[in-house]
Amino acid sequence: GAVVDEEAARRAAAPLYAEGDEVAWSDGDVVARNVTRLGAVELTVRPLRQAAPGLVREALREGLRREGFGLLRWDRDAEDLRRRLAFLRRHLGEPWPEVSDEGLHARVDDWLEPELSKARRRADLARIDAGQALKRLLPWASGDARHFEALAPERIEVPSGSRVRVNYADPEQPVLAVKVQEMFGLDETPRVAGVPVLVHLLSPAGRPAAVTADLVSFWRDGYRAVRADLRGRYPKHPWPEDPATAEPTRRTNPRH
Repeated sequence: GAVVDEEAARRAAAPLYAEGDEVAWSDGDVVARNVTRLGAVELTVRPLRQAAPGLVREALREGLRREGFGLLRWDRDAEDLRRRLAFLRRHLGEPWPEVSDEGLHARVDDWLEPELSKARRRADLARIDAGQALKRLLPWASGDARHFEALAPERIEVPSGSRVRVNYADPEQPVLAVKVQEMFGLDETPRVAGVPVLVHLLSPAGRPAAVTADLVSFWRDGYRAVRADLRGRYPKHPWPEDPATAEPTRRTNPRH
């Protein structure tokens, strides 16, 4: 057969020959390489020390798309903030932000900068405080952000004086879990952004004794059964016959 010299072979293969930097999210982290290829065949691969920032950022975004925003650092306050925003979005709409994964991906430039552009690898993402970053999505420009605490309070003060944390896990209806005795005397259901909270009334041991979104009708119709059930088990706690007018308390009955 004919002998093909190397030069001719190189010329023929030139359209297939490529060399360049490749930065991707692979096996759970950013992988940066300089690759020489002939068609689909990798001829040489060298690790890249200094990859272009734009390529690194795109790889990190791909990581967030694939593995989710759990790659960032979320504490309880950050998770609460996201849930409170989801609640307001659900009930009030604009200008409250969409904080589903899809919504957060769409607005990554608005809330995850400059941290995302400074990050180089997975470990850097894990240092980003998601709660601080999310605050950038509050509607500051319209002035609505200043009403956030009033519309979706982290805690509600109940008649006993306790400030009880509101659970926004279900954006349809927040939950307030509180001991029955602390709610005595309250003649209307607490509301957040106009939505009645679902009150989980707890026994003195902290176990749910009743659930209601209408405190008035509970005092009238449901309380009697709860009182009958729990009074014998917790005699040190007050179980008045008329809870709607009784004195709320965090304490047990005074000792005589």
